[in-house]
Amino acid sequence: MIDAALLPPLRAVLDAPARALVARGVAADQVTLVGFGIGLLALPALWLGWYALALVLILANRLADGLDGIMARHVGATDRGAFLDIALDFFFYATVPLGFALAAPENAVAAAVLICAFIGTGSSFLAFAVIAAKRGMQSDAFPAKGIFYLGGLTEGFETIMVLTVMCLFPAWFVPLAFAFAGACMVTTVLRWLQGWRAFSDV
Repeated sequence: MIDAALLPPLRAVLDAPARALVARGVAADQVTLVGFGIGLLALPALWLGWYALALVLILANRLADGLDGIMARHVGATDRGAFLDIALDFFFYATVPLGFALAAPENAVAAAVLICAFIGTGSSFLAFAVIAAKRGMQSDAFPAKGIFYLGGLTEGFETIMVLTVMCLFPAWFVPLAFAFAGACMVTTVLRWLQGWRAFSDV
């Protein structure tokens, strides 16, 4: 919901470390893949109930996700980078509720509902991006993104905040998961409506 407003200050903070990595010959795709690997380690950490470690790994993943895009813009963004960025992000997000489900059986239903809701937001996001690219549409709110970035009630910032609270207060996972799943479904329905209107040829 507020990703567009947060991007400029985030880029200002991460620009210096991004430049330093580029100067050392580190590629943006390498940061993407390393960040993804770090994020995946949150799954076994959650499974084992090591919630503080899981949170550190999740935040490290998100830091890498911010760095790779800035690095790519310094050396020239690529289609492969844009593909990796969004494809790995959606998979990573789904592993977090899976980790909570593995940690405690009573979390399983809420985790399944949240993963289902993530499928809704992810599929509607990507479906809109595909058709938008076909029509040559550009996103005014996110002009630097590699694909058409359709905003919504639940975007990256809100997702990170919810995952953070879940790790800090794992006993609250079930109500938090159901509540955020509801917000994700609102986002999904709104995106369906946006697609219906934007791509209507009538």
